[in-house]
Amino acid sequence: MLEITEYLAGVPLFLAYFSIALALSGLYILIYTTITPHNELQLIKDNKPAAAIAFAGSLIGFVIPLASVIENSVDIADMAIWGAIALIVQLSTFFGLRLFMPKISDRIDNDEIASGIWLGAISIAAGLLNAACLTY
Repeated sequence: MLEITEYLAGVPLFLAYFSIALALSGLYILIYTTITPHNELQLIKDNKPAAAIAFAGSLIGFVIPLASVIENSVDIADMAIWGAIALIVQLSTFFGLRLFMPKISDRIDNDEIASGIWLGAISIAAGLLNAACLTY
């Protein structure tokens, strides 16, 4: 019985980390969908694959470094701070890509699949690099 109690002692900390991760992910979604010129959620509701691919890649690109932060953080405050930094870096990816492809949002609005794949892939690649850099 003692062994079960010892295992369950970590549940509150798990819930705290998971809750903060969900909050940061929700914040990321809110900010990302606000700052992009195209309306991802409406495009996805309208069954536009380019938007779904780009948005999914962006979210995965954020969650990868967030998972790295959780794994490497020393406490909840550390996780929240570095999670916010990962969020900023990932949001910056969209703006960086727009320097090279200024009409990427128009292309996604027009459901150009290649543009959605490209934005999604760049987002995931940036997330992987972001995660590697967050292993302090």
